[in-house]
Amino acid sequence: METKGYIHNYTGNGKGKTTAAFGLAIRAIGAGLKVFIGQFIKTNNYSEHSILEKYLPNITIKTFGRGCFIYGSPEEIDIKLANDGLNIVESIIENGNFDLIVLDEINIALYYKLIDKNRLITLLKNKPIGLEIVLTGRYADKDILNLSDLVTEMKEIKHYYKNGVLARKGIEK
Repeated sequence: METKGYIHNYTGNGKGKTTAAFGLAIRAIGAGLKVFIGQFIKTNNYSEHSILEKYLPNITIKTFGRGCFIYGSPEEIDIKLANDGLNIVESIIENGNFDLIVLDEINIALYYKLIDKNRLITLLKNKPIGLEIVLTGRYADKDILNLSDLVTEMKEIKHYYKNGVLARKGIEK
């Protein structure tokens, strides 16, 4: 009998959602599982990319974004990149080569209407029984939260960026 895989959702306005997902990915690799990480909206200029490619070949990571509209409005290219990413994720799920799939910032992609909510719901409802899926990002949709088996809300209590500290290499990026 195949072990059930669950849907995790790490959301909220606090820091640590992606970090938690990457920690779980590393734990999965330690257990011999294969991991795919799809990062929506982001580009590949984050420090985790270099370490994963160099030392953890059982983790495949792809980015589906430009990372530049967060303080503005998404453009058609942002919608295209997000949907191209979702196409890749659907294909990866169909191929069945991974045990854990992380959809980093997919909640944000949905919030900004880069992807269709019903399409994501269908993907989650039809996932293979043994596949574990992790969704991250602020503003998680209530219907997606209802489908999730585990929901963790990261709540900001205090953050140094309010004192003007920008994202630092190795810590926030």
